[in-house]
Amino acid sequence: MNAVELIAKKRDGHALSSEEITWLIEQYVAGAIPDYQMSAWAMAVVLRGMDERETADLTLAMARSGRMLDLHDLAPITVDKHSTGGIGDKTTLVVAPLVAAVGLPVAKMSGRALGFTGGTVDKLESIPGFHATLDAAEFRRLVREVGLVVAAQSEELAPADKKFYALRDVTATVESIPLIAASVMSKKLAAGADCLVLDVKYGRGAFMHTLEEARELARRMVAIGRHAGRRVAAVISSMQQPLGYHIGNALEVREAIAALRGHGPADLVELSLILGAQLVQLAGLRDNEAEARALLREALDRGEAWARFRQMGAAQGGDVGYVDAPERLPSAPVQRDVLAPRSGYVTAIDGMALGLAVNALGGGRARRDAPIDPAVGLALRARIGDAVTAGAPLATIHAASDADAEQVLPGLIAAFTLGDAPVTPPALVEEIIREV
Repeated sequence: MNAVELIAKKRDGHALSSEEITWLIEQYVAGAIPDYQMSAWAMAVVLRGMDERETADLTLAMARSGRMLDLHDLAPITVDKHSTGGIGDKTTLVVAPLVAAVGLPVAKMSGRALGFTGGTVDKLESIPGFHATLDAAEFRRLVREVGLVVAAQSEELAPADKKFYALRDVTATVESIPLIAASVMSKKLAAGADCLVLDVKYGRGAFMHTLEEARELARRMVAIGRHAGRRVAAVISSMQQPLGYHIGNALEVREAIAALRGHGPADLVELSLILGAQLVQLAGLRDNEAEARALLREALDRGEAWARFRQMGAAQGGDVGYVDAPERLPSAPVQRDVLAPRSGYVTAIDGMALGLAVNALGGGRARRDAPIDPAVGLALRARIGDAVTAGAPLATIHAASDADAEQVLPGLIAAFTLGDAPVTPPALVEEIIREV
């Protein structure tokens, strides 16, 4: 067995065996296969694809390249939620405490912002003192004592994926559904959760731009879960406009807290209930979606989900004074409205343009080691389907300086498409995939 043979085999459109995929990943992590050969194999995958079994084998090989967490000595079942990324997507901040409040321990490792979408860890770290970098012992202690932990991705989990993704990023081989699915699921399998709900987003505010791409990715990841013996459901949700009204780290934490306290935006609450209901059913707490939603709704209405979020914040070092009074969270010194250039109806919102604007303001990062300003961001004042008059605010920029606000203003005006006739807002959820 050698790398050249495996590159040629995939180049010619043949499926690699489980043993060949395992050998390839092991040798690459060990340094025996150089980057130029691995990049050639990755390009062959981009051009020729992988079947479900190959994708599952690749995922498991990458997951097993590092530490595989086993939390069954702490709880008989643990759950996790993953989003493929979207503008204003703060559902983890609501879903995680919500399902923990009904007795499902959440052991979540989450990423930081990179590109035009935000990272859950960065959002939580806008709470002064919140500590997301945890060692394995601390992570396990919080699962046991709080039943809810959201930590930064451990370097020990799926190191093959980290090395391989860095290579794909510089060799134009990121855009491959099997490779994307394996990358996401390798980290999820290594983190040890028994049940996983995937929020697979599509639209201009997401990495998957079309419904067809999102559906294919969702099916691949659900199939991987089945091969690995995990219970997985995928919710395909729209990112044709941002979720909720706020984009930016502290702004999104405020909005998530509002949802947990009973007065958050309807779309954020609804998607959180849908995602949470999948976990409740996967874990066997309830048999159908109506009963699962009722269980979660009760926990939300009684303040139990809010209490669990507060408990998590305190357990991870956060100053709960800022959680209790979220208006104390970091605020930008400059707030400037984006005004409608004409009267009409909002017919489209370019989510990517909004995300790039927040990055330009300092709310995201282009490099993994870049700092983030937790205070900056955007507050939407109009959404798809709304009628606006000329000069009315479409959004409010939260910036560190007038110059920063001025820089992003033209792109934000262009991000809103105004028409003469009303339109129906896009559906929040397109499909739920539980089996493939």
